[in-house]
Amino acid sequence: MSEQCTSTDCSSCTADCASRKGEQVDFSAHLSKGSSVKHVYAVMSGKGGVGKSLVTTLTACAFAKAGYKTAILDADITGPSIPKAFGVDRETLRVTEDQLMVPVESRNGIKIMSANLLLDNETDPIIWRGSLIASAVKQFYEETLWQDVDYMFVDMPPGTGDVPLTVFQSLPVEGIIMVTSPQDLVSMIVAKAVNMAKMMEKPVVGIIENMSYYTCPDCGKQHSIFGESHIDEVAGKYGLSVLAKLPIDPHTAELIDAGRADEISTDAMKKAVDVISAIAKFGSDK
Repeated sequence: MSEQCTSTDCSSCTADCASRKGEQVDFSAHLSKGSSVKHVYAVMSGKGGVGKSLVTTLTACAFAKAGYKTAILDADITGPSIPKAFGVDRETLRVTEDQLMVPVESRNGIKIMSANLLLDNETDPIIWRGSLIASAVKQFYEETLWQDVDYMFVDMPPGTGDVPLTVFQSLPVEGIIMVTSPQDLVSMIVAKAVNMAKMMEKPVVGIIENMSYYTCPDCGKQHSIFGESHIDEVAGKYGLSVLAKLPIDPHTAELIDAGRADEISTDAMKKAVDVISAIAKFGSDK
């Protein structure tokens, strides 16, 4: 329906809107002049609390260490944590003469745009309705000067609501990285996210299991704190690749809290880099 139409029942509506005409509405977001982003991947989970932002951070760091020019668009507007992880703040954010935001850069050169970079105080809450949040995500893509980016990773909010819908409809997302944890309900959560991806015609490039295990520093034995992993079974059910199984690592948490994400080891992300870059190259060569 058009913005002027307030009816919720199109069958009884007489408004002259795109929905009644059967017109296709173009929601596509367009980069600003001077911007260049080659590949966009969304990092998604069917629920909160699985470490999606951590996975986004590690993926971006791994790609940067592999020599790619990398960016993070923090689409988790009401719960942004990316700037804190990298130790960047609004003091380094600037605007061009054309009123385009210039993303801040981490120590290892990752370009970052997040709602927390626009707040006077990083602890101020963002209390917006879903449509306004979704609009802000689109603005971050269109009104930011994304110069010479090979890979952009979009840190999505949990679930399958307004923001994921906007990202999939507006941004040129080439694939989705699914994040899960080793719990019994993971199959249902993955199913919801996979089904949304199919509906939006976006491929899931693979699954990353966070909090997969904990390695005892004394004996070296691995312990399944959150239960035995079912990720291989679930991935097989949906024909997906397991890109990584990330451990519970107190040192990683310390570095994130200290804003030193670029110092975290990304060895566990090697397969993810190889798989995603190969998929991106294949798509570019077609």
